[in-house]
Amino acid sequence: MTINRRDLALSTLALSALALTTPVLAASAEEEAVAKKVEAFRLAQIAADPKALGALCWDDLSYSHSSGKVEDKATFITNATDGKSKFLSIEYKDPTIKVVGPTAIVRFHWLGEQEMAADGKKVSTNLHILMNWQKQGDEWKLLSRAATKL
Repeated sequence: MTINRRDLALSTLALSALALTTPVLAASAEEEAVAKKVEAFRLAQIAADPKALGALCWDDLSYSHSSGKVEDKATFITNATDGKSKFLSIEYKDPTIKVVGPTAIVRFHWLGEQEMAADGKKVSTNLHILMNWQKQGDEWKLLSRAATKL
C-alpha cells in the first residue's frame, strides 16, 4: 500500500477536525446535563419539595439571598419548604451555562412571585442569580448560589 502526501494530509486534517469537535460536543452534553439540573431545581423550589432540593445540593451548600442572608443546606431547605410562603411562579430568564472542568457557572434573570401564608400578600422578586454547580461522580450538584436585586 502506497501513501502519498495528499492522503496523509487528508488523514491529518480529518484527525485534527475530530479532535477539535470532540471537546465541543462533550461540553454541550455537560451543559445540557447542567441545564436539566437547573430546571429540576426551579421545579423543586416551586413545589417546595425538600427531598428534591436535598438531592440537588451539595452537603456544603452556600446559599446567599439578595438580602445578604447566607444559609447552609439544612437551613435553606427548611426555610424553602416551611410553608410560610408559596411560589406562584418562578422564571429563569436568559440563562447562560459555562462548564469549566468539573464546575458549571450558571447565570440567569429570576422573576418570581410568591404568596405569603399569613396574610395572602403577593410579593414579586426581580433578581440576578449566579449558581455554581460541581460534578460529584456522574451527578451535578449545586455548590453555591448568590442573588442580587435588580
